[in-house]
Amino acid sequence: MNVPSWEFLAFGLLAALVFNLSHAAQWRKIGLLATNLIFLSTFSHSPHAYLPFAAFLALGYLGVRLISEGSRRVALFFIIAMLLCFAWLKRYAFLPDTVRLPQVYVTVGVSYVFFRLLSLLIDRRDGALPGPIGPITYLNYALNFTSLVSGPIQRFEDYRSMETAEPPLSLDAATVGTAVERIVIGMFKVFVLSSVFIALQGNRIAALEIEQAWGAKVADGIVIALVYPLYLYLNFSGYTDFVIGVARFFRIKLPENFDRPFAAMNFIEFWSRWHITLSSWLKTYVYAPLIFALMRRFPAPRLEPLLGVIAYFVTFFLVGIWHGQTSEFLFFGLLQGGGVAANKLYQISCEKITGRRRYRRICGDPLYQALARGLTCSYFAFSLLWFWSTWSQLGRMASLIGASGLIGLWLAAIFIATLVSTAFVVSQQWLVSLQLAGTPLWSSRYLRTVGSTAMVVVIAVQMLSLSGEAPQIVYKAF
Repeated sequence: MNVPSWEFLAFGLLAALVFNLSHAAQWRKIGLLATNLIFLSTFSHSPHAYLPFAAFLALGYLGVRLISEGSRRVALFFIIAMLLCFAWLKRYAFLPDTVRLPQVYVTVGVSYVFFRLLSLLIDRRDGALPGPIGPITYLNYALNFTSLVSGPIQRFEDYRSMETAEPPLSLDAATVGTAVERIVIGMFKVFVLSSVFIALQGNRIAALEIEQAWGAKVADGIVIALVYPLYLYLNFSGYTDFVIGVARFFRIKLPENFDRPFAAMNFIEFWSRWHITLSSWLKTYVYAPLIFALMRRFPAPRLEPLLGVIAYFVTFFLVGIWHGQTSEFLFFGLLQGGGVAANKLYQISCEKITGRRRYRRICGDPLYQALARGLTCSYFAFSLLWFWSTWSQLGRMASLIGASGLIGLWLAAIFIATLVSTAFVVSQQWLVSLQLAGTPLWSSRYLRTVGSTAMVVVIAVQMLSLSGEAPQIVYKAF
């Protein structure tokens, strides 16, 4: 079952009606478990296809039951076992062919389940999750159908607080209205806007083979490079909006995954706004332990900033490794880790050269902020070339554009990214400042209702006229 889709929405709303027939905690647990299992069953009609996934879940639950506070050896065993099992399920290349299963099996959402279960084991070891964790609660947390396919990655303590809340989270008219609005916005982003941008990029890639003029090829390259980040954002954030809205009908508040990433003024800030739950997970379970270990190994205070740079690089290099095992994703990871590490080195150097106060004044200059946003956005667009393309395709496009064209392309891309990101920030600030009867016009119920209705009409027209399905969610593949 695709997410988002009308089929998924109908399934979710019907299940929500049954789920909300009673406020009893046990009814909600069983109702959500049944919904999760029914949703999972739509990905294969063969029971055998679920056995490896079931073994992965069973291993995780065994670890939860056996690990107690402070039991580091037991925890380490299960953490390593989960890592190997995950690599086995994802068929990573370093594993020999003899241990791989020849048959097709279900792996939908396994990456996001892995993140949840690994944090569960670590938090259990550290004593952050006292008390028993029953099998129903465990499965509902691991397999929550609203966030199974592509996240967001919710922490267990947040989920359990909502599962055990008495009374459960409110589902009044205002909450329902907000949830419906998020669903509509999500579908509009995925069905309409992301479809337009990915079609535009595909059109320019094809045109690049035909265009003769140098300027036309450079223009095609600019569109190809800068449009994809917008497509990816609309595709993934639209999915997130959609599932956050659906989850609210089950009295679950999923964490936000995006916060205006193209307004970020540096690459470190960008990753605190983009795929927030993944970057937060990595900072908590990779960066923090790694920096503490490095500081214990090298206790000199003067080395601490450089140790932070190393920890940043390793943490965000893993972003690329998680996305895939090809050389393209390896290079993508190097660009992410290198970008964050270089950003940290730049900050350290500037503070040393100019002093902390003067550096802060420089960072507050509007022109500096605009250029910083443009550089951040264009660098991310550059790194994404290895996310969506291949070495051979990139080589072909580079040869068509030429060396001088590539230089002009990226200079123009930085300039355009600077203008567009600044215009976005300024227009958002202006819209927020508009008032009606003492309240922000942008948040008025009337304007939001009109906007949501217009989006529904556009979605319907687009689907009827093009008779097409929404693009697949990119992050479903990871």
